[in-house]
Amino acid sequence: MRTFPTLDALDALVGETVAVSPWLEITQEQVNRFADATGDHQWIHVDPQRARLGPFGGPIAHGFLTLSLMPRFLESSLRVEEVRMGVNYGMNRVRFTAPVPVGSRLRAVLRLLACEPVEPRGRQLTWDVTVEREGSDKPVCVAEFLARLYA
Repeated sequence: MRTFPTLDALDALVGETVAVSPWLEITQEQVNRFADATGDHQWIHVDPQRARLGPFGGPIAHGFLTLSLMPRFLESSLRVEEVRMGVNYGMNRVRFTAPVPVGSRLRAVLRLLACEPVEPRGRQLTWDVTVEREGSDKPVCVAEFLARLYA
């Protein structure tokens, strides 16, 4: 985990890869709970027996489950000591570029695209996030994630 004393310290990092998150395993229980929360119970996610005969050879995580992990990837990768609060502000371009088989381990590479002042005493950070699956050359998700941090 990278730690920064102030939001000002992030200004100099625009254009750079700032952090890489720890690996996170995607479990069937997690996929099932996400299905319950969203109402998306499609068999490719929640029926392992049927999914084994499907196009991916087993159950896969929902794309939106992968997307919902963005804040977790960010929080597990970097910390700004003076920040008292952070909020998810939105997403720009999002693509699910490969499936995430249950049991996969994912991590995110976080490159800072922009760091803009917002009031009161905050920054809007635009992150280029590439979610990687262990053992695969192709990312599973790419997105621009916007977060606001306040001192």
